[in-house]
Amino acid sequence: MPQVGQAQLLSDVFALALEAYTPRSVAVLGCAGGNGFNRISPQATERVVGVDLNPEYVNEARARFSQRFPALELFVGDLERDEIAFSPVDLVFAGLVLEYVDIDTVLPRTCLMLHPRGILVTVVQLASDAVPEVTPSRFASLRALSSMTRLVSPERLQRLAGTHGYHQIDREVVEVPGGKRFQVQTFRIMTPNHRPQPTLASGRG
Repeated sequence: MPQVGQAQLLSDVFALALEAYTPRSVAVLGCAGGNGFNRISPQATERVVGVDLNPEYVNEARARFSQRFPALELFVGDLERDEIAFSPVDLVFAGLVLEYVDIDTVLPRTCLMLHPRGILVTVVQLASDAVPEVTPSRFASLRALSSMTRLVSPERLQRLAGTHGYHQIDREVVEVPGGKRFQVQTFRIMTPNHRPQPTLASGRG
């Protein structure tokens, strides 16, 4: 919903990361219908990868952006259960994704998605006693998210990232008009040899 402001927030955080690191290639995890793709300059970023669980969202992203970028790769798959393989990129953006997966499984897989010294930008929702994790709305299907959401402590994320060769280089708390607060964390791979072994399985859609 527009009044919640989360989609705009993610788009703005993504745009700031693109400006700060000027990646030639980027992957967006949980790309939906291409949220934030309109903030990517085709002149600066030649290759765009999108991953989402919902095939309808991926088809929408393809319809909207297939002519915008020199190279657009879209995958349908579950980050936690599927081996989604693509050539490494300069920057991976994971905005409000880690709350819905096992980060002990997914975070090591992001290493395979990145070039040496590549950048990982994450956005996680912060716990609040005053604001519900899932904003009440007229959409009944969204209520199911309450039982699926597992908030991720920024401190735990930083510790776990460190075990996989990441070094946190920036962090910032941001807030949407409805009162929800989010932690933006930026990591760089410092030890590229500290990675899980890749597999050949692909979740391409």
